[in-house]
Amino acid sequence: MTDRDVSVRDEPPQAGIDAARRLVETVVTNVEQVVVGNHDQIEHVVTTLLAGGHVLLEDVPGVGKTMLARSVAASIEGEFRRIQFTPDLLPSDVTGVNVYNEASAEFEFRPGPVFGNVMLGDEINRAPPKTQSALLEAMEESQVTVDGETRSLPDPFLVIATQNTVETDRTYDLPVAERDRFTKQLSLGYPDGEEERDLLGRVVGNHPIEELSPVVSLDEVRRARATSAAVTAAEPVREYITRLAAYTREQANIGVSPRGSIALLRSAQARAVLDGRDYVVPDDVQSEAPVVLPHRIVGGDLRGEQVATEALETVSLP
Repeated sequence: MTDRDVSVRDEPPQAGIDAARRLVETVVTNVEQVVVGNHDQIEHVVTTLLAGGHVLLEDVPGVGKTMLARSVAASIEGEFRRIQFTPDLLPSDVTGVNVYNEASAEFEFRPGPVFGNVMLGDEINRAPPKTQSALLEAMEESQVTVDGETRSLPDPFLVIATQNTVETDRTYDLPVAERDRFTKQLSLGYPDGEEERDLLGRVVGNHPIEELSPVVSLDEVRRARATSAAVTAAEPVREYITRLAAYTREQANIGVSPRGSIALLRSAQARAVLDGRDYVVPDDVQSEAPVVLPHRIVGGDLRGEQVATEALETVSLP
C-alpha cells in the first residue's frame, strides 16, 4: 500500500449512462445466481456501490448477508475481506498495525481487513463502540491513519456491515456518527416457500458462490461511479431533499444530517442511472428515501421509519 500523498484522487473517465445502467443490471443478475429473492435489496447494494456509499444490513442470522457481500465482490473482480466483530476486537484488528521486523530493524505495516474492495463487517454491533469507530475515517474519507501515517484504501471501497437483531443484550448500539456514515440500511428477511425451495436446489453439489465469475472490472465500476456522480440534480430537486431533511429535524431529537442529505442525493443519482436518465427526478428521491433516511433519525415520539414516511407524505413535491 502506498501513502496517501494528495487529498483528492485522480478522477476516472466517465462511462455513458447506458453503459453504467448495464453494469448495474449485469452485477445484479450475477449476484442473483447466489442470492435467491431480494431483488430490490441487491439492487440497492449495487446502486450504493455506484453512489460511493456503504450498507448496513440489519437482520436475523442465516438469511444470506455474507453471501450477498461475497457475491458483489466476486461480480466486480474485487477483493473481498471479512472481519468478525467480537467484544474483544481491537481497532488495530480492523485498520492494521505496525509490526517490528527484526531482520530489517524497521517497523512494517500489516494492513487490516479494511484494505479490500468489499469489506464485510459481520455482526458489527458485537464489538464495543471504540472498535466500531475504527471505521469512521475509512468510510468517510477512504483512508486510514495508523501511528500518524495515512494510507489510501482501494478504489472502489464498499463496507457492508451486518447487525444482529437477536440477543440484543449482548450487543452495543452503533454510535450515531457511524450510523450516519452508512448510506442505506436494509433488511433481507426470510425467503418465501418457493424461493427457499429454489435455494435448496442450488446448493446441491457445489455452492453457487464457488462458481461465480466476475462480470465487470474494477475500472468499469470506477467509470460508472464517475457517471453517476455527474448526473444532473436541478435546483428544485435539491430543494426537495433539503425540505425532507428539515422536516425530520423538526420531528425528532436528531434528524437527517447534511451528510444524510448528500447520501440521498447520491442515491437518487444512482437510481436515475438505473432508469437510464442523466438527470434526477423526484421519483428517484422518493424511491431511495425509505432506506436512506430512517436510520439517521433518533429520538422523538415516532420511529425513524414513521418520520421518514410522514416527510414523504407531507413535504410537497417540486
